[in-house]
Amino acid sequence: MSAPTTTGAVQDRIDAYWTGRAPAYDDHQQRPERRDLDRSAWAEVWSDALPSTPADVLDVGTGSGHVACVVAGLGHRVVGIDLAEGMLERARQHAATLDAPAGPPRFLRGDAVAPDLPAGSFDAVVGRYVMWTLREPVDAVRRWTRLLRPGGVVAVVDSTWFPEGIGAGAETGIDAFATAYDEEVRAALPLAQAGSIEATADVLREAGLVDVTVTPLEALLELDRRHGVAPGHEVRLQHLVRGRVAG
Repeated sequence: MSAPTTTGAVQDRIDAYWTGRAPAYDDHQQRPERRDLDRSAWAEVWSDALPSTPADVLDVGTGSGHVACVVAGLGHRVVGIDLAEGMLERARQHAATLDAPAGPPRFLRGDAVAPDLPAGSFDAVVGRYVMWTLREPVDAVRRWTRLLRPGGVVAVVDSTWFPEGIGAGAETGIDAFATAYDEEVRAALPLAQAGSIEATADVLREAGLVDVTVTPLEALLELDRRHGVAPGHEVRLQHLVRGRVAG
């Protein structure tokens, strides 16, 4: 019997996958026929979810910086963190061209599960498509709350991408994905194969957040139906899950 995958090995495999995927992933997000529609739709999502501008916002698992750039465009001061160097390279390229009211986002190499940042230094933590690929999600959200000031919010967007199991999904036809998210890695990611978005909401509640809400994002669903989604993915309803720190 093989030895269990260590936490470090799990994350290393995930990071290597997303570094390799960065160019294709980012290019898909920048498709001209959809780019402006996406920016408008996501600006509305984050504007409704976040405190008044200017606020200090941390984007965990920032990837190629999509959320960070949209949120900075709304007038917030944004820091984005990720462990995939390929994604960070793309994010910094986008930030260099962004004219944002409070300045472009800053991108740092950092672990979404355990951000090494000062306590009480943010008003909000955001993340898009990161909850499903988090190891130790409850501990991660608890660590996020320590970074927040009283009344700060956590706002994440995700879906149930693999309710029948990753092994049954269309994306398993991509060899790199199947290799990165093998049985051992999936076992370390509690939300990867969740059957309901309530599993994500329960993580926020268990982590101590209050007033947790789940909002279906119908406008994004319609965009996906009209313009399609990334190869290997299925059109699925996404949700904004939001909670706040008591006090």
